[in-house]
Amino acid sequence: MSTTPSATPVSASPSRIPEGFNTVTPHLVIRGCAAAIDFYKRAFGAVELLRNLGPDGRAVLHARLRIGDSIVMMHDEFPETGAASPAALDGSPITLHLYVDDADRVFAQAVAAGATVTSPMQSSFWGDRYGQIKDPFGHKWSIAHRIEALSPEDMRRRAADMFGG
Repeated sequence: MSTTPSATPVSASPSRIPEGFNTVTPHLVIRGCAAAIDFYKRAFGAVELLRNLGPDGRAVLHARLRIGDSIVMMHDEFPETGAASPAALDGSPITLHLYVDDADRVFAQAVAAGATVTSPMQSSFWGDRYGQIKDPFGHKWSIAHRIEALSPEDMRRRAADMFGG
């Protein structure tokens, strides 16, 4: 009879997508990640799920936040490994989009937390209440809630009216 210690059983077929994650998960590189985590909590009501620090006890090697029903991963920039933030790149071509229950409230909350308005909140031709901000760390965010469900034809007509086409 074997006397090997019992081990916690490992699932024979674990889920290939970890619990709580969606198919696409943003992973941000941030100069000043710890401050960014605090900003996202104030601006978007983010909940911190995980924060792993480097040997210096300050640099964030990996963090996870939950914003609404989505996880956002992030870490400090590490130029020596090619992980550059928008601050190092003089901007970012990416916009993170948030659908929320009250876009005006979340937009105002983000601005009060320190975001800069890049496109004011307005009712859009495609049926959303919509605006854009840039966070203090260089990431762009659009914030919206649906106000009308439009057909593709209605959106094309409204776009043509708006842009003179």
